[in-house]
Amino acid sequence: MVDAYVAMGSNLGDREAHLAAATEALRARPDVRVMAVSALYETAPVGPPPQGPYLNAALHLRTQLAPRALLACLLAIEAARGRQRSAGRWSARTLDLDLLFYGSVTLDEPGLCVPHPHLHERAFVLVPLCDVAPHLVHPRLGKTVEELSRDVHDPGAVVPFRVGSSSAQNWK
Repeated sequence: MVDAYVAMGSNLGDREAHLAAATEALRARPDVRVMAVSALYETAPVGPPPQGPYLNAALHLRTQLAPRALLACLLAIEAARGRQRSAGRWSARTLDLDLLFYGSVTLDEPGLCVPHPHLHERAFVLVPLCDVAPHLVHPRLGKTVEELSRDVHDPGAVVPFRVGSSSAQNWK
């Protein structure tokens, strides 16, 4: 079993339901165990306007799947939730699942780069990831997730989603 970390995002439709469904789809697999789920965070969209805000979260998984097989699983879950990859880069989406880390493995292959090549630049990835793996060390950069998060921290960029809402606190 290998520890893997996944970023989740949604800004179309019932965002919370898309993230919850992705988590449940992973829980239903016999070759994946969901070890931890972050809180939900709301963030401004990065892509072209007009787009609504994103909900973001992170997962800590333990899996028997190889990196490419885990990526295929994530892409299938995205498709099942209506993800349209033909819409273009950084466009609005029902569900976005990114493989961030796969153990201490580093890969740079067509269609799969692990660790994710931009995770250290994105507060919307790092803040939720701090909830589930603050002491995880980036194998290429030699810094913990917590340190990387401090390096890109923007207090207004990533905010807890519906603080005090029972649905947001219990969505996991």
